Amino acid sequence: MSNERPDAGRARRVTIFDVAAASGVSRGTISRYLNGSGYVSEGARLAIKDAVEEVGYVPNTAARSLATRQTKNIAFVVHESHNMFYNDPNLGGMLTAANRVLSEADFQLVILILDTEQTLSRIAGHLRGGYVDGAILVSVRAEDPLLRIVQELGLPAAMAGRPAGASSIPWVDVDNVEAARGICARLVGTGRKRIAMIEGPEAMRAARERLAGFTSALGADFDANLVIPTPDWGHEAGFAAMRELLRRDPDIDGVFAACDALAIGAMDALREAGKSVPCDVGVVGFDDSLWAKRAFPGLSTVRQPVEEMGAIMASLVLRQLKGEDLRHAHEIVPTSIVWRDSA
Repeated sequence: MSNERPDAGRARRVTIFDVAAASGVSRGTISRYLNGSGYVSEGARLAIKDAVEEVGYVPNTAARSLATRQTKNIAFVVHESHNMFYNDPNLGGMLTAANRVLSEADFQLVILILDTEQTLSRIAGHLRGGYVDGAILVSVRAEDPLLRIVQELGLPAAMAGRPAGASSIPWVDVDNVEAARGICARLVGTGRKRIAMIEGPEAMRAARERLAGFTSALGADFDANLVIPTPDWGHEAGFAAMRELLRRDPDIDGVFAACDALAIGAMDALREAGKSVPCDVGVVGFDDSLWAKRAFPGLSTVRQPVEEMGAIMASLVLRQLKGEDLRHAHEIVPTSIVWRDSA
């Protein structure tokens, strides 16, 4: 419905005065209704609601922000390249769930992609400028300057993954070490003897923790020469890493990739080399994303509940906006092994 009404041949903006005239309710009561603050009787609520629809009133968001000191915007900050943002199903799952929770609380999610130093400066200015009320941080690196900026601002925030260093920002994560150990132990149990790992980015705590689980599962059979880190979590990185692993040892018969996209890249490289999955080489991943479900053969992997993680992070930010002190709060969500035909 239009927010303009005819007035002597020209349009004018509908105001709270029009709502008051149409409803017979005072402007103070209407203001409390619109801002969700203070008592408003049920009769007044219905009268205001009907009047708002009748006159086509739309609240002035800028003025409301000044009055309430809230923008109703929450930043979803992703420290990844644009390509990874669009190709990583985990990010999409977290984003969708976080947006659902925030929308129910009348907040808007704003996506900020941090992929260069220049972008960091711009995002820091955005956060410092008061354009958002809080932030959800994803794919945070070790010693990430973004954490320092958010803490200095005292901005209500939550992050995916536990911080590598000292940080009071609440976080949500899975037990990467135990989850990786579990699926790698099962891979060992299939009789594989020469098992390699595609680690993922070394700067990411999740990659290092999954390496720890892999090392624990292999025990004395662990070979550091069969572990390759990658610049990112993408399919191409997994493909290149698998090629290099085969160059180092053509007799590899098992591979643990630290995420599903890396695993599918490895499977494609194995096919290129004339290797059969799982007959010649068993492959397992981590995430249970669409990559795993659409692969052929289906990828054995660890399922981490990314939608639940996104919803929890959004809830943590909202709780802080209501005044709760959640410094150092954290939650570990459970994982499970999904065993398919790739190993």
